[in-house]
Amino acid sequence: MSIRMEPTDITDPDYFHKVVDCQWACPAHTPVPEYIRLIAKKRYADAFMVNWESNVFPAILGRTCDRPCEPACRRTRIEEKPVAICRLKRVAADNCGDISDRLPQVPSQKNGKRIALVGAGPASLAVARDLLPLGYECTLFEKNRAAGGLMRTNIPAFRLPVAVLDEEVDRVLHMGVEARFGTEISSLKSLLGEGFDAVFIGSGAPRGRDLNLPGRASASANIHIGTDFLASVAFGHTEKIGRRVVVIGGGNTAMDCCRTALRLGGENVYITVRSPRADMKASAWEIEDAVREGIPVLDNHAPTEFLVENGRLRAVKFQPMAARYDAAGRRTLYATDDEPVIIECDDVLMAIGQDVAYDWIERDIGLDFDAGGGPVVDALTHQSTLPGVFFGGDAAWGPENIITAVAHGHKAAISIDLFCNGQPLSDRPNPLTNLVSQKMGIHEWSYDNDISAAGRVPVPLADLEVALTRLDVEVELGFDETEALKEAMRCLNCDIQTVFSDNLCIECDACLDICPVDCINFTDNDEETRLREGLRVPAVNLEQGLYVSGPLVTGRVMIKDEDVCLHCGLCAERCPTGAWDMQKFSLVEAVANTNPEPAQEPVHAV
Repeated sequence: MSIRMEPTDITDPDYFHKVVDCQWACPAHTPVPEYIRLIAKKRYADAFMVNWESNVFPAILGRTCDRPCEPACRRTRIEEKPVAICRLKRVAADNCGDISDRLPQVPSQKNGKRIALVGAGPASLAVARDLLPLGYECTLFEKNRAAGGLMRTNIPAFRLPVAVLDEEVDRVLHMGVEARFGTEISSLKSLLGEGFDAVFIGSGAPRGRDLNLPGRASASANIHIGTDFLASVAFGHTEKIGRRVVVIGGGNTAMDCCRTALRLGGENVYITVRSPRADMKASAWEIEDAVREGIPVLDNHAPTEFLVENGRLRAVKFQPMAARYDAAGRRTLYATDDEPVIIECDDVLMAIGQDVAYDWIERDIGLDFDAGGGPVVDALTHQSTLPGVFFGGDAAWGPENIITAVAHGHKAAISIDLFCNGQPLSDRPNPLTNLVSQKMGIHEWSYDNDISAAGRVPVPLADLEVALTRLDVEVELGFDETEALKEAMRCLNCDIQTVFSDNLCIECDACLDICPVDCINFTDNDEETRLREGLRVPAVNLEQGLYVSGPLVTGRVMIKDEDVCLHCGLCAERCPTGAWDMQKFSLVEAVANTNPEPAQEPVHAV
């Protein structure tokens, strides 16, 4: 006998959270639809604070985020391109005004606990942001003369203006961090000896990888590690480069290297990557930015030798490659029979990955390392095997991105607070959730549920002739208010959930008839695989759930495919008995020692 599906438990915080695809995909779980609605109402300061409380750096992330939310966006169910979530975040930051009076108060009376933060990147700053209002004293150790970590050293000013970076970083520093800039930690044992109650290591992945190929040593004067090159440019130590530049690597750092080289005098700049272009690690939009600036992408090129003439780099030799994929999609690269390709150049920038650097951590202090040379870190608590020592950001499990580092910072701050108070680190605070009806009348809602037919709004760009002449000319200009409103209206309000009351349903099929995507079904219950296959439109995305009601009068059940629902509210408008309702789902991620109350008021209409 087949096992029928149980009625959906919509009180499970993860159920509706997962339906809000963008928020679910965000490592920091930023409430995306909420701040987009606020932007549409020109409530920029409110939208900024929704972001700041979650991701700490709205203006930075509004320019540089890797945007895991956008591929998840439900808008792609009805057209090709998602809502420009990242660029709308920037709108809130660019227009929020002075929000200093909204920031949490830091008590003058401290709690007696001292926390050391190693590295001044986004993870450490997020830890400080969460712990300072609780009375902790946070001491930040940074080898550079300014905070920001790789946000400062590896993201060019034409993508992230220095003034924007400084404002967001200083917002945290001015909360009361004791910053020791120009101080590189050379011994964890010595740091532990200074009497800190806990240590957070957020030192990033600062070591760029190299290629040990023939000619490397002879041509070293003109072969540069990409991360080192970008840092040297950021601090004003490098101001020019050769006319012909080859960039080796296909990630975001490679894109920043080639675009920077173009602005430092490179006339013929090439990106070379050993894989097919479709497999490049760089974000699609970063590749588009480089190509728009006239930089060719040479895929399937594996470097084999640096050619040297008269003691100086002359060219790079590449072996043409191809790829084959097995039934599981696993890729194998292999050399073709084509003749080697030789690209003449004056300089090479290598951006083939980054590694963490732990040579300053002694191996006899109780902190274990795994077979790959990384610290053993608990994925839930971020604590190492040495009690009181925590890791986050790239320093924990290798290179990721800013928003992931922020999420790590929040989790580590919770653990540090628990640790310092003698509580089990496994006792994690639950997120706060809430469901509130949006009904204002029989057919009226407190949010705008019209689905805009407009396509994605292109972001205005600086003139290339100007942008390519200077490093400090920001390329993306951001949306104005008109453009922001138009783009905000593309949001489908995925946090406004369709909630079904089976005891009110009379099975009239009115909702079934009006649903524009045929995601509502009334059928006999069955096991999940057969149910998914037997719906009016088969539910093929196994990552998204089915909303299953309890038994109806006829013995049937209501099944709704959450994957394709547009949250348009037509089912609730059409239902004669009120069995369907549109209810706003709110989820506030827990942070260290806080208990924020979820908003009880209805969402504001656009």
